[in-house]
Amino acid sequence: MDLISVREVRVARNRDDIVFAPGEQPLGGGTWLFSEEQDGLTGLVDLTGMGWPSITETDAALTISATSTIADLAALTPADLRSDPLAGGRDRGIGDARALFWQCANSLLASFKIWNVATVGGNIATALPAGPMTSLAAALDATAIIWTADDGERTLPVADLVTGVRQTALAPGEVLRAIEIPRSSLESRTGFRRIALSPLGRTGTMVIARASASGASPEVVFTVTGGTTRPVQLRFDEPPSAAALERALLGIDCWYTDPHGAADWRRAMSARFAEELRAELQ
Repeated sequence: MDLISVREVRVARNRDDIVFAPGEQPLGGGTWLFSEEQDGLTGLVDLTGMGWPSITETDAALTISATSTIADLAALTPADLRSDPLAGGRDRGIGDARALFWQCANSLLASFKIWNVATVGGNIATALPAGPMTSLAAALDATAIIWTADDGERTLPVADLVTGVRQTALAPGEVLRAIEIPRSSLESRTGFRRIALSPLGRTGTMVIARASASGASPEVVFTVTGGTTRPVQLRFDEPPSAAALERALLGIDCWYTDPHGAADWRRAMSARFAEELRAELQ
């Protein structure tokens, strides 16, 4: 839609350009920003002009720029790991963590046109519960690299960056620069479950399980998103029993209800998915 209140769009070319006047917001792909009226918005600062490398990989981590597109991210999954996006994660059991890039990208359930415009950073910073990039980054213990308003930089786990529905830990003037996924997470085994009220509906709940591939570390992590107001991680020093996992799930206190699902349904489905994944990890 037209944002009739916007009077200026500036393209940032260097860090000095990333300064926000009252009423200005950063612009990535804009697929959500232009989807509804934005009260009080008078200007946009386009971050895509910064020319940040989309994806870089080192021995230690995979760095995904905030302006990397969903299409760039989905391309990280080899063809043989790509699953049917309408299968709800049930067509593949525990496997390579790289499958998550495809599974989470398809959880956006958007056309290829959106994939080629929507950005990873925008999806996370918008802080919608069903944001699949938040799910991916949180499940893989990604770290957010944040540019501060005083030209500094700080880091924060993505799981802690999103604090509620449309709420983040970003301070005024701060910008999400990139996310870093540690190599250990990329080498782990993962399992994925997702459900919506309709085949092409917004995520009702999503559960991702992750465990060490080598067996050197027995830690197992279950990440619940979509059905909660913020990402929730359930961490275990060793593979949990069914009872221990159930107790941990009962401790989640941020289930919520909206037109895409009731809190009790989301809680029940998350518990079912987590137990299925626990059994598969065994």
